[in-house]
This record gives sequence, C-alpha cells and structure tokens, in this order.
Amino acid sequence: MLEASRYRAHVARACASRTRCYIMKRSSDERPKLKLKASHVFRDLWELIWPRRNLFLLGLILTFINRAASLVLPGSTKFLIDDVVQKHRQDLLIPIAAAVAGAILIQALTSYTLIRLLSTSAQRLIAEMRIKVQQHIGRLPVRYYDANKTGSLVSRIMSDVEGVRNLIGTGLVDFVGGLFTAVIAFGLLVRINTALTFLALGFLLVFGLILRKAFKSIRPIFRERGKINAEVTGRLTESLAGVRVVKGFHAEEREAAVFEAGAFRLFENVRRTLFATSMIGLASTLLMGIVSITVMIAGGRLILAGKMTIGDFFAFTLYLGFMVAPVFMMVSIGTQITEAFAGLDRMHEVFEEQPEDIDPKRVVQLDRILGNVRFENVTFEYEPGQRVLRGITFEAMPGAVTALVGSSGSGKSTLIGLVAGFAKPSSGNIYIDDVNLSDVKLSSYRAQLGVVLQDNFLFDGTIKENILFGKPAASNDEVLGASAIARVDEFALKLEKGLETVVGERGVKLSGGQRQRVAIARAILADPRILILDEATSSLDTESEALIQEGLAALMSGRTTFVIAHRLSTIRSADQILVLENGVIVERGTHTQLLDYEGRYFELYTRQAGIEANRFVNPGERELADAESCEGPKERREGLGEVARDLLGFTPSPRS
Repeated sequence: MLEASRYRAHVARACASRTRCYIMKRSSDERPKLKLKASHVFRDLWELIWPRRNLFLLGLILTFINRAASLVLPGSTKFLIDDVVQKHRQDLLIPIAAAVAGAILIQALTSYTLIRLLSTSAQRLIAEMRIKVQQHIGRLPVRYYDANKTGSLVSRIMSDVEGVRNLIGTGLVDFVGGLFTAVIAFGLLVRINTALTFLALGFLLVFGLILRKAFKSIRPIFRERGKINAEVTGRLTESLAGVRVVKGFHAEEREAAVFEAGAFRLFENVRRTLFATSMIGLASTLLMGIVSITVMIAGGRLILAGKMTIGDFFAFTLYLGFMVAPVFMMVSIGTQITEAFAGLDRMHEVFEEQPEDIDPKRVVQLDRILGNVRFENVTFEYEPGQRVLRGITFEAMPGAVTALVGSSGSGKSTLIGLVAGFAKPSSGNIYIDDVNLSDVKLSSYRAQLGVVLQDNFLFDGTIKENILFGKPAASNDEVLGASAIARVDEFALKLEKGLETVVGERGVKLSGGQRQRVAIARAILADPRILILDEATSSLDTESEALIQEGLAALMSGRTTFVIAHRLSTIRSADQILVLENGVIVERGTHTQLLDYEGRYFELYTRQAGIEANRFVNPGERELADAESCEGPKERREGLGEVARDLLGFTPSPRS
C-alpha cells in the first residue's frame, strides 16, 4: 500500500507540475493550521483504547494486583519491628517472610504478563496506526502532496505514531497503577497518622500544580520536534534522491551545511526538552527531600512523645514512598505521554484532511467504459479570479488520439489533470460515456486509466514486478506479451537474470530509454480504456522510438488517447490536435489542416523544424537562410532550409 500511494503521488505530481493548474500554491507552513482541542485528543485516545478495552482492563487488574502485592513489604516492616523484634515473637517471623516471598512472586509474574501483553499490543497498535495513516494519506488530493515533502510524509507515517505505545503499552497502565497504589498508600497513611499524612499531602498538591503547568509548556516543544524532524527528513530524502545533481554541481558541502543546520535545530529542541524535564526532576527531588525532612522531624517528636511506635514510623516512611512514587513517575512517564499526545495532534491534522474520494455527490460506479470523453464549456481556476482554462469544449472518441500542443503554461497539464479526475472544473462539465465525471466514484474511473510519463517512476524491484504493477494478477504469458510489444525483451534478454533483474531505486540501474520501455509495458499490461501519454518516447533513441511507436499504436487501438507533445513530429497521425494558449483552445484540427491554416500550430511547428534544421547549418549559411525567410509571408515556405522542408513534408517549388 505504501508503494502504491507513492506511485499515485508521483503520477499526480508529474501530471500537474508544469502549470500548477489545480494545486493551491501554498507551502505547508502557509496553509492554515487546524485548531486542535483537548476533546479531539481524548476522542482519539478513546478510539484507541475502546477496541482494546478487554486487554486494557486485564492490564489494569494485573497492575492493581501487582501494586497491592508491592504494599506487603512495607506493611510487614511494622510487624517485624513491633512484634518480632521488640516483643520477641519468633513465631511470626516465618509467616511474615512467607507473605513477603509470596508477594514478590506475584509481583514478578504480573510484571512479566503485563510486559508480554501490553507491549505486544502496543507494537501491534503502532503497525495498525501506520497503516491507517498511510491509507488516509494515499487517498488525499494532489495539492496535499505538493504542499508536503516526501520525507515529511514518511515522518508522519513512521514517527508520529511511535509515541502511542506509551498510551496503550505499559506507560499509561503503570501510571494508572501508580495512582492506584498512591490512593491505597494514602488510606494506610491516614490510618497511621492523619496530621502527618495531610502535611505531606500539602507539599504534593503544590508540586502537582507545578507539574501541570510544566507539561503544558512541554507539549508544544514536542509538537515542534515532530515538525522539525519531518523537515530535516524531507530535505535529507531529497538530497539523497538527487545525489547525482548534488555531485554534478559539487554541492556536497552545501547540502552537508543544510543538514547540519537542521540537525542542530533538532538538537536545540531536544535540549529545551531536557532542560524542562531536568527542572521537573530537580523540583521533585527537592520535594522528596522536604517531605522526608518534615516527616523525620515530626515523626521523631511523635515517637519521643509516645504517640507513634518505631514500627509505625518505618511503615509510614515506606508507605509515603509509595504515595510520592507517582510524582517521580509523572516526570518520566508524563513526558512520554505528553510526547504521545503531541504525536496524536499531528496525526489528527492528517485525518482532518478530507480524502478526494469522500464526496457525497460521487455515487456512480462505472463498469467497463468505452472511453468517450467530452468537455462542455469547462473553466478552471486554482485561485478565485485567476482562470487557467476558459471555455474548453471538445470531444475525444474511443480509438481516437487527441494531442495537446502549446507553449509552457498554456494549460495542457491542467486539462490532463481534469481528464484524470485530479480536480473538478470550476464551471462546465466533463462527461465520460455521457456520465458526468463529477458524479463518478474516482476508484472505478481511475482503474481504467493508464499513464506513461516523460519521467516514469520505477520501484526498487525486478523488471517483472514493475511491469506487474499495472495488473498484479496477470499471468506470465501476459507479462511476456506486454514486454514484447514495448520492446523490453530486447534489452532484458541480454541481462543475466532477464525480467528478474533488480532495477534499483527509481530504476537507476536502467538507462532512460529502458525505464521508458518498462513503463510502456506496464501501461500495456494494465489494458486501460483511457490512455495518457506525456512525451512517452522522449527518452528513446530514434530506432527504439520507431519500434515502440508500433507497440503504442497497438496499445492505442480502440482506446481514448491523450498525448502531451513537445516534439511535434511525433503527433502527425493524431486524429485531432488541440492548440492551447493562455487556457483557451485557439486552433483544432489534424496535422495537415493546421499546417494549411498557417496559424499558431504552423508557427510552433516550423520554429521547431527550423531548430532541427539549424543543427546542420553553418553560421554563414544560417544568415542566408534568415535573409530568405524575411522576404515575406508568401515566401515563408521557400525560406525554410532543405532539411526543414523535408521535416515538414513540403515539396520544393521550382525556381525560375
């Protein structure tokens, strides 16, 4: 699932990268933050605990038994001193020792069971939460991926849920058990000496207020740590992925400096946390010292006055330790729980993002479609008042090829994004087989889409596994057939392991042309009804391109095909060519019709042909060609060089 969402994100990002059509151009820092309430966190906590309530209750019961057993030892001290030692009752010595031994055995068994049950459950919960977060992120719209770095998303999935183990694991249960022990110890202390107990309790209440304020200030620090960690991880991921660019520009030291700055930001955050927790630890140690001194003085006077026995004093001191223990536990466990709540905050931010497939209007489930695509007066704007597309109307028939041509920023990728369902039009309608695309469940529609990009993404697996990504249940014969059509077998057979060759991360072990062939084979195997080609043969040499064009012709047969073309010579056979400028279709027709019209398409085509021709023209000859091209519009075709005329398919007119 993680790999699938990464691929979908890559496809979406690549289709939208050039025009920023339907993406809100905001960074993650500029986006409005959702105000999280304590009720949200406790609601999330309840959702975590309730399905595991039986296990949690069992953990609490075992904890209560464990804590109750731990009170046997301090309780036995009173009888040991007052009865066995002072009254010389040796008959009580063995029973007291046996009771203590039994209590220790119970403590050992319950501790072992608690760790086995709760720690295992906590790790299972972490795995489930990671899956849940990943699945949710995988369903978010494209704008979320563009507003967040890949490393940041990885941190959200892998790191933010880590602290949850302290809520379901032994952390929270130990804390509750500590409070339970403190309550019982308080009752026993009151029974021994009420005044001395409430005197010690007063100090604890003051310290509790200090802790409450301290943890309130620590929680934002933990939230900031998650954000910093995500940013550092994101930049590191980018740096490692672009290692060839880094080395090509000798930027190792600059990248090291950027990472160093991020690492020290993270260190500064941890330092602030350590300072806060150390101050809490200092305060708790001072509190224990003050309480101990107070009890020592007051207890000593009570013993001298005959109002307290030595056994009562020892038992009181030990019970007091059990009542104060949760205070020290709050310093360690409280910090862990605060970190867990900070992680829940960040997880809640993710879950507040609405997935693109949750739309009450999308109720139509598409079966196998024919692939008729119709735009009716479609307008799109990614910010109010800034239209990217205006009045787009056309129809693409099954089996027909529609090519999109235009300068950079003209709206080609925006239009393709609307075809893929990455966004809804601001006005107008898009129909798929006469069904409004805005009413269609995206999962049923996109299952019938195929995409081949200029920079295709391959996973770190074998060639066969990457081809199977489009149709995991395909047979071996189907894989071989797709490989043959895409000419993958031509280079795969030369490899030692053939289709079982590992391609490396992003297909780094293959050439650009080989990666493109694998991507085309993947699309062929998927057997889509609507096919989107974004310069699908741009990475291939002339011979390979000619061979793969045959495979693409077979793939496009009977399917609706959209082609974004920069090399205009590749779309001569398109059934219709749409020329876009500033979000408007300014020309439409076949290659021959648009050349005869001598408009924008003719201008783009002849300019590109001229660039190709000039590669073979010496500087002096180029000046002569330029002089000829200035003779006037009627001489435009004659002003082209011989190579350009060949590219355009013109027949040179006889000169007098």
